[in-house]
Amino acid sequence: MILAVDDAIPYWREAFVGLGDIRPFSGRNLRPADVRDADALVVRSVTRVDASLLDGSSVRFVGSATIGLDHFDESYLQSRGIRYTNAAGSNANSVAEYVTAALLVVAARKGWDLSRKSIGIIGVGNVGSRVERKVRALGMQVALCDPPLRESTGDTKYKFLEDVIDADILTLHVPLTKSGPYTTFHMIDDQLLGRLSPQQFLLNSARGAVVDCPALRGALSAGALDGAVLDVWEGEPQIDYTLLDLAEIGSPHIAGYSLDGKVRGTEMIFEELCRFFDIPVSWDTRDLYPAPVYLRPPAGSRGQETLRSAVVQAYDILRDDANLRALRALPREEARSAFDRLRNDYDLRPEFRHYMVELNPEQTCLTGTLQALGFQTVDLVSEGKGP
Repeated sequence: MILAVDDAIPYWREAFVGLGDIRPFSGRNLRPADVRDADALVVRSVTRVDASLLDGSSVRFVGSATIGLDHFDESYLQSRGIRYTNAAGSNANSVAEYVTAALLVVAARKGWDLSRKSIGIIGVGNVGSRVERKVRALGMQVALCDPPLRESTGDTKYKFLEDVIDADILTLHVPLTKSGPYTTFHMIDDQLLGRLSPQQFLLNSARGAVVDCPALRGALSAGALDGAVLDVWEGEPQIDYTLLDLAEIGSPHIAGYSLDGKVRGTEMIFEELCRFFDIPVSWDTRDLYPAPVYLRPPAGSRGQETLRSAVVQAYDILRDDANLRALRALPREEARSAFDRLRNDYDLRPEFRHYMVELNPEQTCLTGTLQALGFQTVDLVSEGKGP
């Protein structure tokens, strides 16, 4: 078997070497000639897979080690009888942890008590449902928006967009679609932004084009919105740095870049490829994960501050923000390349489950909350380490 694989996919060597003739490539530079005689192709979201790439090739299987399918021409692949798949849900928990970190950091800056805030989760699939569990653990009031899910399940708890836009915070977790009854391209446009108040806040970790970025830039610069956290951008890797200047936190499309999510993503495509080509599944990923790391929030911290301390020790979201802002001064083409490098060379972060939070007696009331966020916990008194 000849397999063309994006060399920026984590652990591609460990997974695929041994399956046949492996041909690594750079995701944005893949050419039709590179896959002409390939049997299978494994990509990321930066590679458009359509007739211009695959016509005349021998490719029978295409896998994307990412959650989206908007970079696939599905009609074309179906017409050619090419099996295609993605890693749906692989990084859902990672994105939910990113949202948790963003909320706690912004809350500390702005003096928010998150238990007094409402949040509208727009898109309640793999990611949105995990975000729901974490924000409920933080005590937030939750409204769910997912019209397609409302139609398919008949459950009226899934609201329409106009039913949730009064929430204090809106967080986006929808796929990018440009057709159908519920298109999401520029879902957040100047008209909708005009209906929001200066007290409301927006998070986008879905796809950049779900938000009309010039409209958002105008709303933020006019003070018509309290702020925004943006992990995704229209026109990546050439992003709007003026919009970044206005964002509370910005990052280079890495919300889903946890160690766990990347291992799961590669593993899911590996397993699907093996099933398709009737190859025994033999990759053991257990040794890729770290031993538990112990964290200790400040002894005098309480409540939300203890939670924030644990979360930022596990994941320093502001480092990602600083790394992206550092590109602001670069020439245009250098900034484009540097954006991709931030993603391709990202130091994958372990998810919260790999951390043990050590709690003093006055902090043990947060045990359930921390565990709901994904952490393990240790009571220092019961372990004989406390006062």
